[in-house]
Amino acid sequence: MNVLLIGSGGREHALAWALSASPLLTKLHCAPGNAGIAEIAECVPIAAMDFDRLVAFAQEKRIDFVVIAPDNPLVGGLWDRFESVGIRATGPSMAGAILEGSKGFIKDLCNEVGIPTAAYRRFREAAPAKAFADTLGLPVVIKADGLALGKGVIIAETKADAAKAIDFMFEGGFGESGHEVVVEEFMEGEEASFFALSDGEHVIPLAGAQDHKRAFDGDKGPNTGGMGAYSPAPVLPPALEQEAMEKFIRPTVAAMAARGRRYQGVLYLGLMITKDGPKLVEYNCRFGDPECQVLMTRLKSDLLTALVAMRDGQLAHLDLRWSTDAALTVVMATKGYPGDYSKGSEIRGLDAASAIEGVQIFHAGTARNDGKLIANGGRVLNVTAVAPTIAEAQRRAYRAVDLIDWPEGFCRHDIGWRAVGRS
Repeated sequence: MNVLLIGSGGREHALAWALSASPLLTKLHCAPGNAGIAEIAECVPIAAMDFDRLVAFAQEKRIDFVVIAPDNPLVGGLWDRFESVGIRATGPSMAGAILEGSKGFIKDLCNEVGIPTAAYRRFREAAPAKAFADTLGLPVVIKADGLALGKGVIIAETKADAAKAIDFMFEGGFGESGHEVVVEEFMEGEEASFFALSDGEHVIPLAGAQDHKRAFDGDKGPNTGGMGAYSPAPVLPPALEQEAMEKFIRPTVAAMAARGRRYQGVLYLGLMITKDGPKLVEYNCRFGDPECQVLMTRLKSDLLTALVAMRDGQLAHLDLRWSTDAALTVVMATKGYPGDYSKGSEIRGLDAASAIEGVQIFHAGTARNDGKLIANGGRVLNVTAVAPTIAEAQRRAYRAVDLIDWPEGFCRHDIGWRAVGRS
């Protein structure tokens, strides 16, 4: 099969790495890709939101299957565009991607179906939103309804902060994503991620993971797109994963089908493990980043076969195998991230770091310039290690980090602390 992968980050490099091992693969293209992906795929400089050029390229190159990795093109309807010209692709459709495209939609669906989640209300005006926020106690969670590049959630510690956050969103702080705001209660607990595949009728579990959103050690600093992750997550034992399937995933897929929004794609379930049991934080309609990196290094089955079965409605006949080993990834980011940061600093030492047993380095924001590897983004490298235990995976990953010569980069030094503390 000729395959086109859409995206340019660490998640996409992990997917390219897994796809490149498939016996079904003839040739792998990636748009736009990065310096790491270019080592295993033919990269083409077409942006993920340039739908016309992507479809034309797929037709020209006789692409058999498209893997759409990021959220924006899925919510924007890229799956529908490919399918309309007879090119199979990983979904969901635009109608299904509303699970991520509208936080209010999924909250309403949870309320109607009986899926546990935080108390909430949706608003299109600031004054009633502020009044409701005042009734919830502190802290309180303010969310822009639409996509906001992972930044559309503000946890307000005071009433003044809540009012400021609401005004910020309605005044366009998150662009069009803030035309509607969801105000919800703050849930106490530990957050984890669980993934599944849906073909619209059948669902099969993937695996659980736990990421680290704060920029600095000890869960300090601003929220980021994710500074590291590990799998399996001890906070999600097998019994809780089964509960995730029965109480969250299956009812959601059934409810979407009943609403004429058949959901065919990856389901990313964000769970808060509270004293009252698991509750839904959010759904995403694609693999997480950096969770995808630890899932792909643990997956023993063929990824391309699984994605094609998901598209073709054949998941009932699929059984996935997973390594019993643990995987852990450390994100190396440019200093200043998630705020302002510079581009163009050189990175050295990856060959030595990659030589450590069990280590695989995925590129997120990299480029080649005159033969040199340079940083070209905020999150730049995902140093990933596999080992029999999370503690050993952590040691291997940080040994590799120490061999990377990049003065302009930084990382957290405590990825996996919760899991190591439980072992």
